[in-house]
Amino acid sequence: MRIGFVPLNDCAPFAIAKEKGFFANRGLTVSLQRELGWATVRDTIIYRELDAAHALASMPLTATLCLGSVRTDCLTGLVINLNGNAITLSEKLWKRGVRDGATLRDEITRVRHDRVLTFGVVNRFSSHHHLLRKWFRAHDIGEAQVRIVVLPPSQMEANLSLGNLDGFCVGEPWNSVAVKSGSGWVVATSADIDQNHPEKVLMVRNDFAERYDAEHRALIAALAEACAYCDSCANRAEFAAILARPAYVGAPEEAILSGLNGCFKFGHKRTASLQEFCIFHREGANEPTLARAAWTLDLVRATGICAEPSALNQHLARKVFRSDIYERATQAQLSASNHYDQENQLTAA
Repeated sequence: MRIGFVPLNDCAPFAIAKEKGFFANRGLTVSLQRELGWATVRDTIIYRELDAAHALASMPLTATLCLGSVRTDCLTGLVINLNGNAITLSEKLWKRGVRDGATLRDEITRVRHDRVLTFGVVNRFSSHHHLLRKWFRAHDIGEAQVRIVVLPPSQMEANLSLGNLDGFCVGEPWNSVAVKSGSGWVVATSADIDQNHPEKVLMVRNDFAERYDAEHRALIAALAEACAYCDSCANRAEFAAILARPAYVGAPEEAILSGLNGCFKFGHKRTASLQEFCIFHREGANEPTLARAAWTLDLVRATGICAEPSALNQHLARKVFRSDIYERATQAQLSASNHYDQENQLTAA
C-alpha cells in the first residue's frame, strides 16, 4: 500500500504506525511517500499513484466536488488530529512595533501607500486559510488590505526569512522553525481562533475503499492505534526523534517538540503550556463525525469558490465523512486505545 504524507508534526501517526509495526501487525505492507505539498498529494491520489494519504480535512470534499482538480469521489474514515496550526509574523514586523492583531492593522494602514503585506497559507480550502481570515476579521483587517498566497508548508520559513512573506499560517513544526531561526514569532494558535477544529484526515478514493474494504479498515485501525500512541505524553520525545529524520519531517528535534510537549515557544522569551495545541486522539478526535463534516463544509462554502453551493449539504457530508467505516474499523482497536488513554492519564497525574 502506497501512502503519501506532507512533512508536518501531524504526519506522526503514519510514521509511528510504520516504525512501531502497527501496519505490519495488521498484515499491511506500507510504503510511505513524502510529498512537497497538498496539491501533489491530491493529484497523486486522483491519478492512483497513491492508495491513501495524510490530507487536509477539506480535500476529500473538494476532490469530490471538482474544486481545483478533476472530479474524483473520495472519502475519509479517520480524522488524524484536531488543531495544530499557528500564525507566525516576521521579525521585521516585530521591530516595527507589531505585537498583536491591532498593531498589525495599524502597520498595514501606515504602509498602505508603499506596499501590501503578504501572508502564506498552504491551500485555498485549508483550515489555515480559514484561520488566517478569521483572525484578520477579528482585528478589522480586510482581505483587500493584504495579499494571501499559497505555498507548501516546508517553504514558509525560508520565504519569511527572505522577505517574500510578512507572515503565514501553517502547521508545526514550521512555526517553531521560524522562531528558532529568529525569522519570526507566533502571534496566535489555531486553538485560540477555532478550538478543536478537524485538521488532517486519512483520504482514499471511494473505489479503493470499496475494492479493498478489509485492507482499508485495517489501515484505519493501525492509524487509530498510532493516534492514541501519539497522544500519550510519555511517547512524545520518542516520536519527535523519529519525525526529525530526513525521511519524515527533517526539522530540528527541538522545533518539533515545541508543538508536542505542551510547552510552546512563541518567540521573544514567551512560552505557554498548551496541552491542547495538537490533539491526536483525545476528545474523540478520530471519528469523522457529521459535526466535523459540517465544519468542513462551512469552510469550503466560506471561500466563495464553489460554483454550486447547493451541493454543499448533509448528504454530501455523510457520503464523504464515513463514521460507519470508522466504527467498523476500530471496534477491535478500543482496548488498545483505552490502554494509551490510561497511560496518558497516569503520566499527566
